Amino acid sequence: MSLTLVGIIGIVILLLVLFLLGMPVGFAMGIVGFCGFWYVVSFKAAINMVGADIWTTFSSYGLTVVPLFVFLGYLAFNSGIAERLYNSAYKWVGHWRGGLAIATIGADELFAAICGSNTATAATMGKVALPQMQKYGYDNMLSSGTVVTGGTLGTVMPPSVVLIIIGLQTEQSIIKLFLAGILPAVLLGILFVLTIFILCRIKPNYGPAGPKTSFAEKIRSLTGVIEAVTIFVLVIGGLYAGWFTPTEAGAVGVFFTLCVTVPFGRLNLKGLLSSIKDTLKISCMVFFLVTGAIIFGRFLAVTRLPFELADFAASLQVSPFIILTIVLFIYFVGGCFIDSLGFLVLTIPIFFPLGLALGFDPIWYSIILTMVTTMGAITPPVGVNIYVVKALAPEIELATIFKSVSFFLMACVVCIIILTIFPQIALFIPGMGQ
Repeated sequence: MSLTLVGIIGIVILLLVLFLLGMPVGFAMGIVGFCGFWYVVSFKAAINMVGADIWTTFSSYGLTVVPLFVFLGYLAFNSGIAERLYNSAYKWVGHWRGGLAIATIGADELFAAICGSNTATAATMGKVALPQMQKYGYDNMLSSGTVVTGGTLGTVMPPSVVLIIIGLQTEQSIIKLFLAGILPAVLLGILFVLTIFILCRIKPNYGPAGPKTSFAEKIRSLTGVIEAVTIFVLVIGGLYAGWFTPTEAGAVGVFFTLCVTVPFGRLNLKGLLSSIKDTLKISCMVFFLVTGAIIFGRFLAVTRLPFELADFAASLQVSPFIILTIVLFIYFVGGCFIDSLGFLVLTIPIFFPLGLALGFDPIWYSIILTMVTTMGAITPPVGVNIYVVKALAPEIELATIFKSVSFFLMACVVCIIILTIFPQIALFIPGMGQ
């Protein structure tokens, strides 16, 4: 049996394990990777490989960036920063048709700048925005769709956990990936706002205009933005200026957030303990995903499947963008059935070498993969953000939330197309220092 065929069989078995047994992605990748490496090389080599990789992963200084930025996001979540952001955005645009939904996207964008989790962003803004939109008679289709999809901005905007994982797996600069994610996240937010604007023009009853506020009230509301903007400028600005490493930036962000919330009573002991607990859960999940991906990647490397696939794709007499379209379609379909982050980690050892072989810039390609991963968080049947909103608003039918997402998925597709046509949108900021 050829090594390439062994690799293909390993992937098929892994997918069957994921689909049929419901085994966590990290464990499934680790088990299949270990057994495959054992078959191709030897049992002793597989044992040594697993021991070395587990030790390397869990003792890695670079991985400390994950819990720090996750902790930063949950501190912001539990201290009411998102609520103050939303109130500020509402004061400025709430009187427009669909203004509350637009304010939600604006607050999502700012909150995502200090929170690397799409679920935390969706949960936070859902608690704040859904009651307000229901109060002012917004249609459930628009209100639920806005909260579900607005949360995906936390996947693209730094400090994104997805970008951290891609950087660790592909050995790229996390700083450059963070910088590359800023403009695409802003572009995606603008496209979401345009979607809301168009929907409310076609269906005015979806988002009736709210009460107007005076200019003085608008100015006073900006105090609610100061914390989030300061944290973002401090963390991302410090990274760009070279003051901090990514890990140090996460620690500085956590320390500053504690300084501006604890003394003023905005973060109590319960909120702090909840932040620690949620950070531990998310971080452990990420660590096991990365460990499983490394073990599975070692197996794929000895089968040479990724390199064979890259050589095959490079030899095809078709445009690289046709192959890119196929890859993105695989990510989209895979994200419908498997946790999108798990599917990304699973496929990076296969599709990242393929993208490099096709001549794509690794930073730009990473952003594109991140963008399509965001779609997995909002596509049924396993889109995690959908179930976050359903838990927050049980009175909204699940079918309504599923349908609402379809309007915003088109904005995600358009964003990917624009980034493909104009790659400098992602590469401009990282390239400024060169």
